[in-house]
Amino acid sequence: MYIDTHAHLYLEDFNEDIETVVENAKHAGIQQILLPNISASYIEPMNRLQKAYPELFRTMIGLHPGSVREDFETELDVVYKELQSGSYIAVGEIGTDLYWDVTYKDQQMIAFERQLNWAREFNLPVVIHARNSMGLTIETVFKQQNGFMSGVFHCFSGTLEEAEQIIGMGFYLGIGGVCTYKNSGLNEVLLQIGLEHLVLETDSPYLPPVPYRGKRNESS
Repeated sequence: MYIDTHAHLYLEDFNEDIETVVENAKHAGIQQILLPNISASYIEPMNRLQKAYPELFRTMIGLHPGSVREDFETELDVVYKELQSGSYIAVGEIGTDLYWDVTYKDQQMIAFERQLNWAREFNLPVVIHARNSMGLTIETVFKQQNGFMSGVFHCFSGTLEEAEQIIGMGFYLGIGGVCTYKNSGLNEVLLQIGLEHLVLETDSPYLPPVPYRGKRNESS
């Protein structure tokens, strides 16, 4: 059974051919695809896709760090209300992203920590985004770890030491197209990590593997 543990197939990129994308995934042996949320505006299309293919898709709820703005408190209110519905398998995609812009770093941290608390409250795993912020993100999760929190560090691209810290906290490493990029250095890290600590993901439509870089990524 193949599972794509992280894909955004509800985005506008797939509006014209989602039926074909789904069939391609099934033909490739993908039996389940997990959909992380980005912000309140994507909840409806994400849930609509899940209802169209209930045997294939499972959904998460969370506020992506890249979507944290001045209105993040309003966004978080929506996340908490959705969590109360009991419809989601995880809290995600949450975390920190300091790659493009650090304007909302403090707000990102508030949103991240609050959503980690909610994951504990609702006894759900978390799917974590960490870009240019791996050390900070690991430290934040470590402080929140109560022995029961688990989940995935999505799109892991860190060092062996960081991988070992994450695994030591009871988390998995999400591995996708980045491991095929020559300059990522990820292959050398993965050779020293047991397969039991890894989960596969595509992050579709982003991060297609070599030799498909520059094209839209799919679960297949």
